[in-house]
Amino acid sequence: MANPAIEIEVDDKVVRISNPDRVYFPARGETKLDLVEYYLAVGDGIVNALRERPCMLHRFPTGVTGEKVHQKRLPHGAPPWMETVRVHFPRWNRYADELCVTELAQVIWAVQMSTVEFHPWNTRRTAVEFPDEWRIDLDPGPTCTWETVQKVAHVAHEVLDSLGATGFPKTSGGSGLHIYVRISPDHGFSDVRRAALAFAREVERRCDLVTTTWWRKDRDPAQLFVDYNQNARDHTIAAAYSVRGNEIGTVSAPIHWDEVDDCEPEDFTIATMPARFAELGDLHAGIDDAVFDLSPLLEWADRDEKAGAAPPADPEDR
Repeated sequence: MANPAIEIEVDDKVVRISNPDRVYFPARGETKLDLVEYYLAVGDGIVNALRERPCMLHRFPTGVTGEKVHQKRLPHGAPPWMETVRVHFPRWNRYADELCVTELAQVIWAVQMSTVEFHPWNTRRTAVEFPDEWRIDLDPGPTCTWETVQKVAHVAHEVLDSLGATGFPKTSGGSGLHIYVRISPDHGFSDVRRAALAFAREVERRCDLVTTTWWRKDRDPAQLFVDYNQNARDHTIAAAYSVRGNEIGTVSAPIHWDEVDDCEPEDFTIATMPARFAELGDLHAGIDDAVFDLSPLLEWADRDEKAGAAPPADPEDR
């Protein structure tokens, strides 16, 4: 028999949680209700990461060992206080009304609908075609070690410092690491990708552990790929504080730069993050106050292309 539903008060809203005792994460037996309580515990952080961004949902109706549903459209049955933003997908000439979070109750309702992972765009609903977030994705190859990820993170930090840019690092919740930089929404996706590739090439020049080779078959599996195309239109990665759909419930966790050498991805889970958040708060809280002008990177892109470097690859060609 199904477990009886419960009601959760979230600010001025009430969210009904069905099947609260359903096990979502079998390694420690955490349930759907445990997932709800996790997102309540890091509420300010997850809302800051998602605020006013189109958001794709990764839903696991029977827990993380079951079917995974990638959902662009807001699930049916949403209460009137759920907010959306309409986005266009030119390749198929289709539209979708995606979740657009402005308050914590909307996150909790999405969890009620079996959402584990939140994958927002790098744009806001006021300017969907103009990114305000540059995302640096340090993506390790199949035999690349976490130690390599840590080393490359420091090189990326050095390049950011040389540009006068403030990077906000976080674990991916998997085997990699992400760095976010706030930018002015003055450029389209194409320019942001060119800037991201120029940055990646500079990291590659400084570190032989790095590749910017686009085709997987041409990469050394022990190298780390700086995935500049995570800045392409409609490409999303797990938000800061998003849980990941694995058995131990790892979290894409914001970290301090001085934690890079001592942390492991498995350190950050739905079991450990609430206490960390209570102690440290949202480590990405200041990101909106550290806006970077992409002009120097676009100059690097011009320089590289004049020297014969290829422009960014089509993100659909892998």
